[in-house]
Amino acid sequence: MLGGRQLSPAVAALSAGASDMSGWLLMGLPGALYAAGLVEAWIGIGLTVGAFLNWVIVAPRLREQTERYDNALTIPEFLANRFPSRALALRTVSAVIIVVFFSVYTGSGLVAGGKLFETAFGGLIPLGEAGEYTVGVWLTLLIVLTYTVVGGFLAVSLTDFCQGCIMMVALVLMPIVVITGQGGFADTAATLQSVNPNFLSLTDGLTIVGFLSAVTWGLGYFGQPHIIVRFMAVRSVEEVPVARNIGMSWMIVSLVGAVGLGVFGRAYVVANNITVEDPETIFIILANLLFNPLITGFLLAALLAAIMSTISSQLLVASSSLTEDFYRLFLRRNASEREVVTVGRVCVLLVAVVAAIIARDPDSEVLGLVANAWAGFGAAFGPLIILSLTWSRMSGTGAVAGLVVGAATVIIWIALGLNESFLGGPGVYEIIPGFIASFAAIYLVSLATQSSGEFRPLPGRAAAAE
Repeated sequence: MLGGRQLSPAVAALSAGASDMSGWLLMGLPGALYAAGLVEAWIGIGLTVGAFLNWVIVAPRLREQTERYDNALTIPEFLANRFPSRALALRTVSAVIIVVFFSVYTGSGLVAGGKLFETAFGGLIPLGEAGEYTVGVWLTLLIVLTYTVVGGFLAVSLTDFCQGCIMMVALVLMPIVVITGQGGFADTAATLQSVNPNFLSLTDGLTIVGFLSAVTWGLGYFGQPHIIVRFMAVRSVEEVPVARNIGMSWMIVSLVGAVGLGVFGRAYVVANNITVEDPETIFIILANLLFNPLITGFLLAALLAAIMSTISSQLLVASSSLTEDFYRLFLRRNASEREVVTVGRVCVLLVAVVAAIIARDPDSEVLGLVANAWAGFGAAFGPLIILSLTWSRMSGTGAVAGLVVGAATVIIWIALGLNESFLGGPGVYEIIPGFIASFAAIYLVSLATQSSGEFRPLPGRAAAAE
């Protein structure tokens, strides 16, 4: 489940990055920039800050404390060991949240796979648009399941490393070729200004609510199980800073490339009178138009790499939660390691089928599905992970309260449509109320239950740091 905690800094860093940057990096984010302009880059800025703070605050503490607290292998198990008086509730609730939101998150990756297949091979296979999309969803899933079921965490991490390298090369190559074909920055800017004089403005039409909804994407990092589990697998705490530097360098280059792809891609489309029905497919369209078929194949493989790296990580984390926090906890406490591995493989298949059902609608938006799942994890686990690693007075009851309140706030906010429209204005991203409510619930409930003695003191280095 953790590859023996023996990941090198480079593999851990690119595995965390590739697991994070799914199909939305090459489809969702460029599509948003293509449609709305440079103002959408605030999402990338918020993510960069959030990722850096995640490496600084969470990574070294989580690597150390998961090993010290009875060698916890999953996030729910760590929380249970940290707060033994509420172990059952914490493992059960967190496992439910992980499985529910990861089903949606994995579904977003399969949507990207379906769109890739439909756009790249549209008309070449006599299946009709819906048929081509569906084949793409199931084909993507089949490829990912093959190595995830067979190889587990180590296979997923090693393939993530390779996929991360391919993604970065594609995101450097594509914008350079596009802007070169447009005659450079000056001609590109002129073309974009003919569409919208403020297309290259970071503040055009930006409200306070819109700004906060964009930059607070960074809050989600603290609570993403498929990302922070990589911190638990680094060889040692001393190697975390090296991994951080590698990971942040990779992330900044990739995000700048994604921003350039969306902005320069819009200029190319306008200059050449090309019709783009779905902005999220701009990467695929440019790959087909601008490159030799051999290079196009590599670029499409880069998109598939982004999709696969995230899906495999999410399936693995959801499977480990079902196995360790349901099967082993309630059904077969003394199950052998071989039995646990077999059950884990079955759970991977089950979660995968649910995700494929969620992804069956060809009109689904990748960025929208990612936003919902990202907010759910960020609000439910973000404050909980930060405080459990840094605040010795946090109680088990407070931990349960934070999980429930954070997840429930996000779900209710989405159900009421407040992420689309709030008080007659633009919607407020659901992670904002969810994160605040979860943090407040943990703090207030922990203060109210401090005298009950339901906490274990922080170990060694972390306690000294506090």
